[in-house]
Amino acid sequence: MTHLANLSRAAALACAAAFCAPAQAQPVYSGWLCCTMRVSGDWISDINYTGNGTRLIQAGTPVQITGHGRYRVHITIKGEPYRLGNDYSRDLDDAQFTERYIVRTDPAKALARWPQKVQEAIRTARVRVGMTREQVIMALGYPVSSENPALDTDAWRYWLGSFEEYQVHFNAAGKVREVSGAPGTLARVLMR
Repeated sequence: MTHLANLSRAAALACAAAFCAPAQAQPVYSGWLCCTMRVSGDWISDINYTGNGTRLIQAGTPVQITGHGRYRVHITIKGEPYRLGNDYSRDLDDAQFTERYIVRTDPAKALARWPQKVQEAIRTARVRVGMTREQVIMALGYPVSSENPALDTDAWRYWLGSFEEYQVHFNAAGKVREVSGAPGTLARVLMR
């Protein structure tokens, strides 16, 4: 090998080691959607807003992770591409965020064991008094971590839209004791 070829090879190795190495690979796996989520076009946001044109994707829907981008997880559902966006939980790293929303155990198995009214609340993205924290997450999604840094608190803040906040309050046993918010918002989220 010539001296120039050795230098080129050394430069390429140095570049690969120091500057050109790919970012740490994120997990790519199959799983299930943790919770009932709203989708607008191909975008599923962690805040789970309602809005014109949104539709529900059910908890327990099979999901394939195909890649990661800046604050998003690329997924397919029934062969269709979607982007799961980390809009309000950016204190979670990519792996934590991904594992929160794409779970490795099918939540439909737990759902099938719960009372019919709880199942209906989860399928329609609503909450009922007496639901557990797990059931609330399955129905509404995780409360965004920027506003709810701990999941063991007495109340979780959620929104249906930018100005439609509501709170889910838990008793000492970890079950919903009440839901508070504006009457119009409660009419859309609280199932009696």
